[in-house]
Amino acid sequence: MRLYDTARRSVVAFEPDELVTMYTCGITPYDAAHLGHAAVYVTYDVLQRRLRDLGHRTQCVRNITDIDDPLFAKARDLGVHYLDLAAEEIKRFDEAMEALGLLPAFSEPRATSAIADILGFIGMVLDSGHAYQAGGSVYFSVASFPGFGSVSGYDRQQMLAFAAERGGNVDDPHKRNPLDFVLWQPSAPDEPAWESLWGPGRPGWHIECSALALRELGTTIDLHGGGTDLIFPHHECEAAQSETATGSPFVRHWMHVAMVGLGGTKMSKSLGNLVFVHDLLEAWDPGAVRLAILAHHYRFDWEWDDTLMPRAAQRLDRWRVAGEGAGALAEVRAALDDDLDTPTALAAIDQAAAAGLGVSEAAALLGVPGAATA
Repeated sequence: MRLYDTARRSVVAFEPDELVTMYTCGITPYDAAHLGHAAVYVTYDVLQRRLRDLGHRTQCVRNITDIDDPLFAKARDLGVHYLDLAAEEIKRFDEAMEALGLLPAFSEPRATSAIADILGFIGMVLDSGHAYQAGGSVYFSVASFPGFGSVSGYDRQQMLAFAAERGGNVDDPHKRNPLDFVLWQPSAPDEPAWESLWGPGRPGWHIECSALALRELGTTIDLHGGGTDLIFPHHECEAAQSETATGSPFVRHWMHVAMVGLGGTKMSKSLGNLVFVHDLLEAWDPGAVRLAILAHHYRFDWEWDDTLMPRAAQRLDRWRVAGEGAGALAEVRAALDDDLDTPTALAAIDQAAAAGLGVSEAAALLGVPGAATA
């Protein structure tokens, strides 16, 4: 199998041991799952299915960020407790992912479950000399880590722009460097707070995933991913703090899923230009929703439009009419081994079905019930 590695900027061999450890950044549970989320998690689901088909065992951790500014802001607006809002949205998310046929996560840990781990992790970073205290917060010093920027490959101006856009607070006067990032911070009066050696407060966003990854999967992960919007600052910062804390490589392979757009703009909760998964599932077969996603290569941005679901539903019908069989199975395996090329895999199944071959096994490898009755 060959996959694109974000940090190496090329398609390279992915050759893990029999057990493959994977960490995919999960949701901040303040709104319903949208198609962009589904595209990310369906992609890693297909990857797991092919790895298992190759004889590997997979352990995929998908965290829940239930300590974060957007969650607190939404709960504040609604006048509800942030954990009540989180519980409601986690339930909706899990139901949507189950309906889409995702393999169960190895674990789905919540940031609130890891405060002790996070505090210990911050202590490790401080002890390594890569963090400092200022203004009641603890910051990571990016100048102390020569490898900062190696995951994204971005220059300083790009990093500053993305940090400002994605919650990095580059104007924080307590920082030595605008790109330094928070490990621990004081809580606002209506936010949760935990006791620490640095005063009561709450963890920064990035530290949560590093602590959970270390707790759930160990020092070095085979593959780490999420959407391309997480490359910087989130994953860059994760790598820096993890490697300074443990002294070992954090991730062997970085794999990111491109953005889904609507109306010419990236689909996002903050913009409100969303297609919700639960709405699609009310109107369409879950297999057709998967096919609408898999018709696009995971590595390239694509645009949602209203013609995608009817086309996907027609494709699913053709596969089901074709019935049981291993038609196109070898071609699908080859396509998935070539940087998870799902559009080529779908075309191969189309061709086999048109030729009168049963395609249920190839469809199943994509997580699509190809020969089931509608």
